[in-house]
Amino acid sequence: MLASKSLPTQYSESIFKKHLKSVDKELTGAATVTTAKTDIGLSTLDITCADVKVTAMKSNLQNGSIPPTTNNNNNNQNINNIKAKMNDTISTPNFVSGHPDLKLENFIRTCVDEIIKTAVLAGTNRASKVVEWHAPCELKQLFDFELSAEPETNAKLIELLKATIQYSVKTGHPYFINQLYSGVDVYALIGQWLTDALNPSVYTYEVAPIFTLMEETVLAEMRRIVGYPNDGYGDGIFCPGGSIANGYGISCARYKYAPETKKRGLLGGKQLIIFTSEDAHYSVEKLAMFMGFGSDNVCKIATNKLGKMDTEDLERKVKQYINDGARPLMVSATAGTTVLGAFDDLNSIADICEKYEMWLHADAAWGGGALVSKKYRHLLKGIERADSVTWNPHKLLTASQQCSTFLTRHKDILSSCHSTNATYLFQKDKFYDTSYDTGDKHIQCGRRADVYKFWFMWKAKGTNGLEEHVNRAFEMSEYITELIRARPGFELVLERPECTNVSFWYIPPSLRNMERGDLFNEKLNAIAPKIKEGMIKKGSMMITYQPLRQIPNFFRLVLQNSSLTQEDMKYFLDEIESLGCNL
Repeated sequence: MLASKSLPTQYSESIFKKHLKSVDKELTGAATVTTAKTDIGLSTLDITCADVKVTAMKSNLQNGSIPPTTNNNNNNQNINNIKAKMNDTISTPNFVSGHPDLKLENFIRTCVDEIIKTAVLAGTNRASKVVEWHAPCELKQLFDFELSAEPETNAKLIELLKATIQYSVKTGHPYFINQLYSGVDVYALIGQWLTDALNPSVYTYEVAPIFTLMEETVLAEMRRIVGYPNDGYGDGIFCPGGSIANGYGISCARYKYAPETKKRGLLGGKQLIIFTSEDAHYSVEKLAMFMGFGSDNVCKIATNKLGKMDTEDLERKVKQYINDGARPLMVSATAGTTVLGAFDDLNSIADICEKYEMWLHADAAWGGGALVSKKYRHLLKGIERADSVTWNPHKLLTASQQCSTFLTRHKDILSSCHSTNATYLFQKDKFYDTSYDTGDKHIQCGRRADVYKFWFMWKAKGTNGLEEHVNRAFEMSEYITELIRARPGFELVLERPECTNVSFWYIPPSLRNMERGDLFNEKLNAIAPKIKEGMIKKGSMMITYQPLRQIPNFFRLVLQNSSLTQEDMKYFLDEIESLGCNL
C-alpha cells in the first residue's frame, strides 16, 4: 500500500494529536493506581512523543514499577487491558526509530562496508562500468521507487542500497570525464561522512564550534592564495554551489553601489546593469532573474576566438548604457569558462571597473584551483584586484560535492548586506564572543559543514600536495592535446587550450574527404551524440559534447582526476574511434 493511501483524505485536526489524546487518556487511567511517590511519576511526566510514552509505560508495567492496589479489582483489570493494548502496539511495526543503538550497529556496518566495497572500490576500478544504462521506463521496473505505509526490513533496505549503487553513474570512475567534477578523494569522503554523522548546522558558534573556526581558517588561507592584500584581509563564506556564490557577488555589488535597495528594492531606482561574457556560466543570468534584475539587464559581452571576454566590446557597451541613463553595476568575469576553459583578462577588466566605478566579480569556480600551482596561477593574473571571487574546491581540487566558496576583499559587506539580526538565533548577550556567530551574513539559515571535507583533504595533502595534483591534471591535458593533434580523424577546437578542458571533433572516415561547408557541419553535428550514446549503453566511458554558437557538436574532455595516466588518455581516443569509425 502507498503511504498516501493509508491516510484519511479529510480530517479536522492532526492525526498525531488524536493519537496523543488516546495515549494520554490511558496514562491518566494508569496513574490512578500509582502511589503518591511512585518511581515512574507518570502523573507529572512531560513527554510529548506518544511512542516514548507507550514504550516507557510498557517497560514499567513489566518491571512492576507501577504497583496495583491489592483491594481494587477494577484497577487490576485496567492494568491488564493497558498491558494487552501496549503489547499489541509494540509488536506492530508502526514506529521505526532511526536512532543509532547496539541493535542497529550491524546494519550500519553492513551498509558502510557495502558502500566501501561497491561504490568506492569497485566503482572506481577501471575494469568496471562507468554506468549500467537503462531507459527511464526500464529503470522504473527494475528499482523499487514506491513509498509504502509499512516499514521495510533491514534486509530489503540493504538490497535497495546495493541496487542504488548498481544503477547509479560512478562519477569517481577514472573514465568519467563528463563534468567539471570527477574522482573520489578518500580524505574528502571521510570528512563528508563525519559531518553527516555529526549533522551540524554552521550558523552559530554554540552549535558548531569546530566548524565555525575551521571556516574562518580555511577562507582566510584561500584569500591569501588569491592574493588579497594585508594578509588576505576580507571575508568569505561557504555556499551551496558556485551558482549561489555568483549570486552573492551580485548581491554585494548591489549593496555597495545601491545600498538603499536592501530596504526599498529595485523599484524606482536607476537601471542597474550586469556585464558578463557570452561564454560565462548561465548562473549569472539566472541569479539576476532570481534577484529581480531581469535578464534584459544582463549584458553579454562578445568573446574572442579563444573564448575570452572582448574588453573593447565591454567598454563600448558600458559607455552606451551610461549614455542611456543606466548605472553599470558590475562585471562578472570568468577564470576558466565551462566549455573552452578560457580565462578572461582580469587586469584589463579591473581597469575598466575602476574607471567606471563597477564591482568586479571573478567566477573562478572551475579555474580557481590553478591558484595553488606556481606553474599555472599566472592564468588568473589580476584576480587579487577582484572585489569578490567564486572558487569551488569540488571542481579542480576534487573535494567531494559540494564545496563552494565566495571570497571578498570587503570585510563587512556580507554582514551589512544580508543581516536581519534574528533574535531567536543571533542573540547579542550570549556568554561568548558572538562575532563567531557567522550565520547572519548568509542568505541560508541551516547550512552544511562543507568546510570539513576540504580541510581534512588539505591537511592530508598539504598545499604542496594540492599543487602536485593540479600540475598532474594540466600535464595530462597537455599530453592528450598532443595526441589529438597527431592522430588522424581528430581535430582540436582550440589549438592551445588554457585549462584542462580539451575540446575536439572526431571525424569518421565517411566525412574526411567531404568538402567543408553547411552539409559537412550538419553531418558532423550528429557524430558526437551517436558516439556518446554508444559509450553510455556500453558503460565504457562518459564524456560530454556540445555545440558553441555556429560550431557543430564537439567533445569536451575535462580532466581533474590526478590518478589518470597516459594510457588512460590513449584509451579515451581509442574508445571514441572504435565507436565512431563506421558512422
